[in-house]
Amino acid sequence: MEQMCIDRERCRRAAWLFGAFAAFLPVSAALGQADVAQAKPQAAAIGQFITLDGTIDDAAIGRVKRMGLALQNRAQQEGRKGVLVLEITKGTSQFHNVQGLANFLSKDLPGLRKVAWIPQDVSGNNVVAALACNDIVMHPDAALGNIGLGKSLDPDEQNFVVNLVNRRHNNKLSSALAMGMTDPQVEVIQVQIQSGEPPNDATETRLVLPDEFERLQRVERVAIPQHETVKNPGRAGTFTGSQAAHGGYLVSAVAQDKSDVAELYGLPRQAMREDPAGGDAPVVRVIRIDDMIEPILQGFVVRHIEQAVAEGANLIIFEIDSPGGFAHSSQEIANTIADLDSQEVRTVAYVPKMAYSGAAIVALGCDEIYLHPDAKIGDAGAIHEVGPEGKFQWVPEKLLGPLKENLQDLARKNNRPEALALAMTIKETEVFQVKHRDTGRVWYMTEDEIHAKGDEWIKGAIVPETRNDQLLTINGERAEELLIAEAPVADQEELRERLSIPPEVSLQAVGRTWVDSLVFILNEPGVKLLLIVLGIIGVYIELHVPSGLFGIGAGVCFALFFWASYLGGTAGWLEVVLFLCGIICIGIELFVIPGLTVFGVSGGLLMIASLILASQTFVIPQSSMDYKILERSVISLAGAIVGVVVIAAVLNRFLPKMPLFDQLVLTPPGAENAGQPQLAPDLVGAGTARLVGRTGVATTVLRPAGKAKIDDEFIDVVSDGPYIDAGSEIEVVSAEGNYIIVRRV
Repeated sequence: MEQMCIDRERCRRAAWLFGAFAAFLPVSAALGQADVAQAKPQAAAIGQFITLDGTIDDAAIGRVKRMGLALQNRAQQEGRKGVLVLEITKGTSQFHNVQGLANFLSKDLPGLRKVAWIPQDVSGNNVVAALACNDIVMHPDAALGNIGLGKSLDPDEQNFVVNLVNRRHNNKLSSALAMGMTDPQVEVIQVQIQSGEPPNDATETRLVLPDEFERLQRVERVAIPQHETVKNPGRAGTFTGSQAAHGGYLVSAVAQDKSDVAELYGLPRQAMREDPAGGDAPVVRVIRIDDMIEPILQGFVVRHIEQAVAEGANLIIFEIDSPGGFAHSSQEIANTIADLDSQEVRTVAYVPKMAYSGAAIVALGCDEIYLHPDAKIGDAGAIHEVGPEGKFQWVPEKLLGPLKENLQDLARKNNRPEALALAMTIKETEVFQVKHRDTGRVWYMTEDEIHAKGDEWIKGAIVPETRNDQLLTINGERAEELLIAEAPVADQEELRERLSIPPEVSLQAVGRTWVDSLVFILNEPGVKLLLIVLGIIGVYIELHVPSGLFGIGAGVCFALFFWASYLGGTAGWLEVVLFLCGIICIGIELFVIPGLTVFGVSGGLLMIASLILASQTFVIPQSSMDYKILERSVISLAGAIVGVVVIAAVLNRFLPKMPLFDQLVLTPPGAENAGQPQLAPDLVGAGTARLVGRTGVATTVLRPAGKAKIDDEFIDVVSDGPYIDAGSEIEVVSAEGNYIIVRRV
């Protein structure tokens, strides 16, 4: 509106002075148009960071070319400036490979600016790639140069480097600087040339070799008020970022990290993240998290992440619409997502409605977060259940150490303000906007962080959402302002456009397979309880009716129990090993050393401990909530045992008289109730009563239980008192069912 008033005033004056100043009217109109054009805001730049780790080979060159050309094409289509940032690190590369990359980077690609980012010392042939870029940005302490690694380059290679610099694609470079980097014996001098007479004189600073310095002084007689040797002969030609910035050569700017580089070129935060697709169409998978986050959902998400990676996905989108859930499960999912960076998988959180509590933690584990403008994220405070009434209270801050460290790690890894991540989970966290004193970069810190940085940052206003002991909870637009998320998206199609996903690539979230559905069903508390009961009953019947069928059924029940618990995230190898050890101990008690009871009791306790641990995510309870879960697990198992006892009593009484089952066990010949069912306990002693008075030999030491050979049969027996050595003659004094008592003869 102000611009319109200025133009109107110009027109009024032009009309009033039309006769005398008619010639100036076109000029005034042109100036007005120029002002309008100047006032028109420029579109934000788009960019991409690429890290050249170590060796530059054909694959790295192809990746840079693909991504550079794709970025240039996109920039031209959208009418924006494209910035390709190459993070160059130290390494050994063949000169011909670096030469090929340098030829591409030094080309004039309209709409694309190539920037070399040097965070650490770089020497050798990799330096040539930096010299081929339009700009070089260095860390103040990083050093660049010494292309020949202490030796002079081959003449052909040296000529290539000098000619590369002379293409003038980077006005901070010069042939003298290139010679100094390629030949240790060369001296490089920085001179200040004065031209003109005061007050219209001008000065120019440049780097020259000794021959040119002498020519300027003696032949051209140029006024050189100051000169300084920046590289002495016999010294490797390396230059630090701070040294070069002070001298006005080599570097366009210095920066502390990627964030500063992005700030310099006006790039969005997502540009700092590597593109795993390397400029090609991404392989996309979408995983939906739309329920309470607990161990079963954790197992579901982790399984599908592993499946997506195995299928070659390099972009995983997590569509989050969840009120949160268990802190441990949320952190495990977030850490699993964050670790995908090492596998070159790009991760994106898409929040159309809400990501509260643990869901916010999961989102913080992703490389990028996109929210709907009205979607909410935050409120990740930890609570626990206390008191007999089951009321919830905030977990004291002193108990949140591991959670705080995890949130800080996630924020640091994904270049988000750590203070704001903490403000989501700790109510007393007040966060302030700060500005870097040198670069002007805006960030967010707590009071302690600001003091720890000294005078590096200028403290600004407090973030209002962190006042009055509030947990940080913000919408999509505010999340962008606070550098937590990217610019909001209206829907999935806008997300597709922002992520450059082709239209033919499906964004359909993976659904539950029959395996997932079965795992969810089997992890229901009632179903797990039923599996335990059926498993124990199967073992009980198998011991009375050794047909093998009920033993297999029991094994299937326990296998399903542990399989579902493992995939549900509540059981691991510890629980399985404990259960197997329990079975082995009970087997020893029944078949190897009967009557000792030590193995039987130990086996039973191991199996009980295994079943309890398989119903929870922890081994040793740490909080009141853990104790509540442990109590529920013990009560559930006790209920299962009571149920087994009741069912066993019913089976003993009624099963032998039921059709089909009444013939499972027959009475031994000669028994009083021959021909009737034998499952009842009062009939099982007839078979061993015949052994009373018989003699035999102890085949093992009876202490007091062991084995003896009676009538050419090996039988489990128990001594009536003292231990009996192996080989001693024994006599059966009584037999009650399978409990046979003997004495030494």
